[in-house]
Amino acid sequence: MEISGKLIKILAETRGETQRGPWVRGGFVIETDGDYPRQVAFTTFGEDRLAMVQSIALNSPVIVTFTPESREYNERWYTDLRCSRIQNYVPGQMPPQSAGYTWPAAAPQGGAPMQGYPQQPAAPAPNFAQQPAAPAQTYAPAQPAQPAAAPAAQPAFASTMPNSEDGDLPF
Repeated sequence: MEISGKLIKILAETRGETQRGPWVRGGFVIETDGDYPRQVAFTTFGEDRLAMVQSIALNSPVIVTFTPESREYNERWYTDLRCSRIQNYVPGQMPPQSAGYTWPAAAPQGGAPMQGYPQQPAAPAPNFAQQPAAPAQTYAPAQPAQPAAAPAAQPAFASTMPNSEDGDLPF
């Protein structure tokens, strides 16, 4: 999943050691655009992802690729938004394509343009007055179905295996 917004805070790092080796965890917060901006916190694991976050200046527009994950502890649910990539976003430029997500090319029909997305001129409306009218079509009434012939009776001991002489399958 992807979301765009403004990087407003980089959270403190946490370091530790396991049997597999050292680990590092960090996080950051973005604020989304729109009439009702939301603040969204993300977590990152690994030195490489922390370096991505720290290379971006505060208050810069960013695009975050993330995976939501939830877990239960003591009958309560906790959700993490795990960042897999964060990159600068320059409004007015087409953002890079990523696997599984296509960026909208224009604003939704009948609404205000989405902030931060490139705008394209709307396609001209089709002129239906210049098109010739379709000729009226008439349909013949449906013919009544013919009764199906009764299948030939087979003896109760008849095999369902194909007859080896003619090689036909039973289906």
